[in-house]
Amino acid sequence: MRTERIKTDVLIIGGGTAGCFAAYVIGQKSHKKVLIAEKANIKRSGCLAAGVNALNAYITEGRVPQDYVDYAKKDAHGIVREDLLLTMSERLNHVTKVMEDLGLVILKDEKGKYVARGNRNIKINGENMKPILAKAAAEQENVTVLNHVNITDYKTEKGKITGAVGFSVHEDIFYDIDAEAVLCATGGAAGLYRPNNPGFSRHKMWYPPFNTGAGYAMGLLSGAEMTTFEMRFIALRCKDTIAPTGTIAQGVGARQVNAHGDIYETKYGLTTSQRVYGTVMENREGKGPCYLRTEGISKEQEQDLYKAYLNMAPSQTLKWMEAGKGPSEENVEIEGTEPYIVGGHTASGYWVDNNRATTIEGLYAAGDVAGGCPQKYVTGALAEGEIAAEAILEYLDRKDDRAVTENKKELSEIAAAKKSEYEAHLNAPRSLMNAEQLEEAMQKIMDQYAGGIGTDYRYSETSLAKADEKIAALLPVVDTLAASDTYELMQIYELRERLILCRAVIAHLAARKETRWHSFGENTDYPEQSEDWMKYVNSRMENGKIRILYRDLITKESVDSNTAAKGAGER
Repeated sequence: MRTERIKTDVLIIGGGTAGCFAAYVIGQKSHKKVLIAEKANIKRSGCLAAGVNALNAYITEGRVPQDYVDYAKKDAHGIVREDLLLTMSERLNHVTKVMEDLGLVILKDEKGKYVARGNRNIKINGENMKPILAKAAAEQENVTVLNHVNITDYKTEKGKITGAVGFSVHEDIFYDIDAEAVLCATGGAAGLYRPNNPGFSRHKMWYPPFNTGAGYAMGLLSGAEMTTFEMRFIALRCKDTIAPTGTIAQGVGARQVNAHGDIYETKYGLTTSQRVYGTVMENREGKGPCYLRTEGISKEQEQDLYKAYLNMAPSQTLKWMEAGKGPSEENVEIEGTEPYIVGGHTASGYWVDNNRATTIEGLYAAGDVAGGCPQKYVTGALAEGEIAAEAILEYLDRKDDRAVTENKKELSEIAAAKKSEYEAHLNAPRSLMNAEQLEEAMQKIMDQYAGGIGTDYRYSETSLAKADEKIAALLPVVDTLAASDTYELMQIYELRERLILCRAVIAHLAARKETRWHSFGENTDYPEQSEDWMKYVNSRMENGKIRILYRDLITKESVDSNTAAKGAGER
């Protein structure tokens, strides 16, 4: 592989929502050199790739940021970082205005006010939101975009980040990147579990199949502290298309009903996890299939739904068209997806402070990869991108050990080892298995033993131990895989990332000995919620093993107390 060495002030890994916005903010506020390394192309990469029809995190008229904190805390049954939620919530409306100024179309009423959809949402025409964001980032004079480059590992020295390494997905190029600060914005993880749809349609899923947990895996391998992987996310979706259900539920007030027409959502609870759990239980009791009751809605409402789904999930509109029956004539069948690990909906990810700094100096995390702050959605990812960008600029201004000003002539020991590892896969003889086959084996293990769809999301201590044993046995096989080109090399590293994250998820599921979130964490050995577990389950990888750590909750009261104590000390 040909080597390319790059020196930059700030490396942003992942050109999705948080990554692009962070680059835009740094470009607007400084002359620091920024490099975005993106596995795909920033114009249509990440969770915003297909668009979105509403901003689900917004402080609507009559509400305040603390209301949003309270909502997210209740939905997560208390296991959140209230400090992170508040700092995010305080910026939601600001970043929305920035996006509108950049060209995002936000629907307004006759008085010129944003059209609300529920208590925390506003309607938008967001099919082109990602291209708008990508253009804003790429047009900054000090921002360089490196598309189609797969970053696999951080470089660290004495607990500090010094850069990262990776390779081109299209060419035989090894990239060794030096950076003074790094922002991880790689998103969460899909594909750990066997998905709803098999074979050719296996990537018809809720979360982008290209999000493999790369940032999580890099953090674990570098010894960063992680949090709350046991709070998995399972989406309640339209059957087969895996299109969002919130658009229907909130847009036309559709209730969840079983096959007999009975409303069951209030029976089990209205949090995100409880809505999934209720659907699972109704099906298990033979009362399925389950639906969103849309029969009888007006033709105008039906047309609104057609348009809304064309903004983000056109397959649902196409399904209605092909069937010749729209939602006004037929209820919409619903199902739960396989579990995902995603810090934008739940609290999984890096353990960060209010600046979104991780436990590795110089490394920051924002968006779905940052833990502790659920219900971010798009605007929350933008807010965290801005918070991290501003913190990085402060960090660089404080930093006085700017010894690395030019590219070193020789590769570092870490970089040389990674380059040899890549080349070993590219030069290896054809292996008996490939990454796709091993991925299928991994998904089967996770489905059967670690609480996938096949077991109605349930697991036990015994089944988790079996899952860990089997996943651990797959990891050495990855080292033997051969790649005929760098695209296949990328698939090998995506598999490695998922397997590393699987082990961490299993360890977290086993560590929380309660069932706090039905379906998200359905522990059959401990089926009840316990106040003894009002704490964070954190972890750090040491010598290849996951070490579990427990942290006390950070509440509004503790934050206020610390702020007061700090103020008293300063006086």
